[in-house]
This record gives sequence, structure tokens and C-alpha cells, in this order.
Amino acid sequence: MASLVLGPVLRHVGETNATIFVETDEHCRVTVRSEGREWSCQTFSAHGHHYAIVLVDGLEPASIQDYSVDLGDQQVWPEADSEFPPSRIATLDPAKDPSFLFGSCRTSVSHDKEGTDLHGVDAMRSYAYEMRRNPDHWPDFVLFLGDQLYADDTSPQMRDFIEKRRGLDDPPGEEVKDFIEYAELYRLAWTEPANRWLLSTLSSAMIFDDHDVRDDWNTSAAWHEEMNKKPWWHERIVGALGSYWIYQHAGNLDHEALQDDKIWKIIAAHRDSSELDLTEVVDAFGEEVDKDPTTYRFSFTRDLGESRVIVIDSRAARDLRPDHRAMLDADELAWLDEQMRGDCQHLFIGSSLPFLLPTGIHDLESMNETWAQGDRPRLAKLGEKVRQAVDLEHWAAFEKSFRDVSQMVMQVARGERGKAPATITFLSGDVHNSYVNEVTRTREPIESKIVQAVCSPIRNPLPRHVRMLQGTLAGWMGGPMRSLVNKFPKVKKPDFDWETTHGPWFDNNLARVEVLGPRLLLTWARGDVEGDDYDNPGLVRVATVLID
Repeated sequence: MASLVLGPVLRHVGETNATIFVETDEHCRVTVRSEGREWSCQTFSAHGHHYAIVLVDGLEPASIQDYSVDLGDQQVWPEADSEFPPSRIATLDPAKDPSFLFGSCRTSVSHDKEGTDLHGVDAMRSYAYEMRRNPDHWPDFVLFLGDQLYADDTSPQMRDFIEKRRGLDDPPGEEVKDFIEYAELYRLAWTEPANRWLLSTLSSAMIFDDHDVRDDWNTSAAWHEEMNKKPWWHERIVGALGSYWIYQHAGNLDHEALQDDKIWKIIAAHRDSSELDLTEVVDAFGEEVDKDPTTYRFSFTRDLGESRVIVIDSRAARDLRPDHRAMLDADELAWLDEQMRGDCQHLFIGSSLPFLLPTGIHDLESMNETWAQGDRPRLAKLGEKVRQAVDLEHWAAFEKSFRDVSQMVMQVARGERGKAPATITFLSGDVHNSYVNEVTRTREPIESKIVQAVCSPIRNPLPRHVRMLQGTLAGWMGGPMRSLVNKFPKVKKPDFDWETTHGPWFDNNLARVEVLGPRLLLTWARGDVEGDDYDNPGLVRVATVLID
């Protein structure tokens, strides 16, 4: 009899449909049931793992319904002894102001005293308990902005798995090697009971960042060349991208977009009772995308009534050629240009990497890029070493891309691409601290407020001495760095100004965005454990910011 390995995970939810993902331990038929109706499909496999992506349709807008999952003729979800309410599908209400969570960077370690002492309280798990306590104020979905996994810095449980499977002595040692090990990473990340329930009942959207693959993934051509020399890298990147499509990307797409996806078309065309083996397909996909990012798009959009979310792939879609260096290759930039439109109440732009860093750090990265891409070999080599050593690879380090996207944003804010939204808000993670930046001066008048909101980490705090250093640098280096870069005419300066209005703060936390007509309410909350009560964490507000 088949059983669940992972899931159910509630992915895209629209006004009348939903997508539910599961992993099982054998080939079977997976059926989702709700209010007397059912939707089912067979599993497909990859590298010996079995998956199903069930498309649920014909739902009523603004409705809420519990659901269950059967494998074969046996109900396996919800679990009979669960302390959490039944999982549910809440379809979008186009007339309701949306509300959603966002955050990034979450390690998967134990939630006992030992794990909490090292990694802090898991804000995602704490939100699950808060949702159980307060069932009338749930958000519409959660947006994960990268580093859902740490393939390069594995947990004790993952290292145990690797040691039993292949040992830890040969490269890449404690790091993840291939698809099989990625599958175990996802299992460890998504099966703790509270987090599993949250993922089963709260729609999710996701985009990768570097640690989903490896630290500094696609920082530069030099980084890419160095990694491709390693004998284990090819299997790693192929497993990363293939598993990413299955576990993360497919569920980002609405049903219409999914029907156009080249891998989904193979799944949908399989009609007989045998299980479709996608191993060769996902491996070939991973190889193709790594060689030529223009062959596939991981960026996506999600409409929320009168608001819109654009989520940008700022990792796999890079152009690393030294003379064409860009955060987004030409095809990806053209796609973003099409999506960047007004005629919505609020425009949200999700990027794992912050678009607007604290100004001093922005200028530091711009200066480093000028050195690393310059025509003086010694200075370029030094610039590249510094770039990789201290992660100077955000939007500021891709100056042309920063300028191109800035121009699009300003055009939207001026009402040149449809009616200007009330706000244009970048949502980001990566930097292991949270803050809010607001644009304060532009070359021409704008009608929208432009904001950068960062929430990081969900669970992976910086050491205390690094927090102090980062907070200090973000606070005082803005003026001195701008004075310094003004002495170097080759270093490009932005033609608008911004400032940090709130933060930084360094708690493990999740942020919530609540649309209040033309305003936004942003709230950061952290988990809290009283005494030794690790199985009932509370949720404590860290900061609240009203964008008016």
C-alpha cells in the first residue's frame, strides 16, 4: 500500500482552481477529494521517486473547502492523529484586499533545544501554530524568496543520509551531489508536522537563490568556469535544476501556464496505466538550462485581485559573459519589460536579491564591479576575489541591469505604462537581515511610492558579531562611500536617491504584507519559545511599517 513521503503541498491557487503536489513511496493513483468532488492522476517518477501534481478545478471564487488525499483506495491525509485542523483550499476573492507572507533563507534542523540554540526559532513553524490559534486571520499565500534549501551547508540529518549512501570523504563531501540527495533535502525541509500542515493549507510560490544550488551561484564567469572544472559539479547542477522544476517551479504556474510547459506536456500526454519515468527528461532539462538559460523561464507572475506580483529569476537567467554581464539575459529582460505595467493598485516585484541595498553597500558593490570588469588585469583579479569573498553580487554589482530595471520602474511610477500604482514594492531576502528602504528623490516627478522590503532569514541567523558589523556598515557608510565613488568617474551612480527608513533587524522572521486600499501594512514577526515548550512556539511582532 502506497504512503506519503512528502506533502500534500498546496501550490498555486486562483479564483476557481488549485494545484496540489505530493510525493509517494510507490506508483499509485492520487486523488484529492473536497465537498463530494474528486480530482485524480497517476504518479510519475524521476530517479526512483514518485510524484503527483493534481489539478483541482471548478471551484467557487472566494470559497473555503477542506480537502483530503487518497493514495489508491486509502485516505492518507489528513492524518487521524494530527493536532492541526483539516487542510483547506481558500480560493481567491477578487474583491478582497490581499494579504500574504514573504521571506527567505531557512535551514532544516531540529526544533529542540539543541537546534534552537544554534539556529533560533523557526519563524515558519511558529506561523503554523499562530494560524492554528487564530483561524480567522490567515494570509492568502506565502512567497518564499530563495534558499528554501541549503545544498552546500547541510544539516546533521542530511549528512547522516549522505554518509550512509556514499560516504563523506570523496567530493563534494558533506554537500549535496545529485537528484537523489536533493529529494532528501526537500523531505527534511517540508515534513516536520507543523510546517507540513502549513504547506498543505497555505498556497505557496517559490523562487531559488544561490544556496539552493551553491553559495554565490552564477556570481560571475570566473565563478562559473571554476565550478565547471570540478568533476562532481555537472551532476549537482543537473540534479538541482531537475528537482527544482518538480518540487518548486511547476507549482508556481497557474493551470493555463502549466499547460504550455514543455515538461508538463509530456506528463499530460501519458495516457496508459504504467508510470511515466521522467528521469531522462528532467536530466536533459537540467543540462539544457545550465548551458543556455534562454531555453527556459523560471520567472512567473501572480495576480491578486487589483494587485500583481512579478517574481524574477535573478540566478539562473544571468548573462555572465564579461562584455555582456547582466543580472537578466536579453530574453529575460524583454519578458520583464512586458510584465512591468501599471493599471494595478499595487505592484510587487519579487527578487531573491534586494534591488535597493543600503546606499553605502550599493556603492561598494558598484565600485567592485568597475574594478572586476575593468581593463587592468591585477585590479580585475583583486576585484573578482573580493566579489566572491564577501558576496558582492547583488543588483548593484550588475550596473546595467540595475539601470534597465530602474528605468522600467520609474516609467511605471510616472504613469507611462498604464495608470501608476499606489506603490511599487520590491520584496527580497538573501542578506540575513530585514529592513525597509524608500525612494526619496527622482529626476522626474513620480506618482507611486517606491519601496524595498526585505525579510531574511526565516531560520538562519547571522552570528552576533557579524550582525553588529553589518548593521554598522549599513548605517554609517552611506555618506563616505558616495564621497569615495564620486572620485571615480567610471563608477556609475544611480540617478535617484533612497534611504533606509526602518531596520536593519536580524531576527528569524516572516513578513506579512496586507493591502489596505491604497496603503500597505508590513509586519515582521519572529517565533518565540517560553521555557522548554519547543512544541508550542509563539509569534512575536518585530516591526510594523505603514506605507501610506
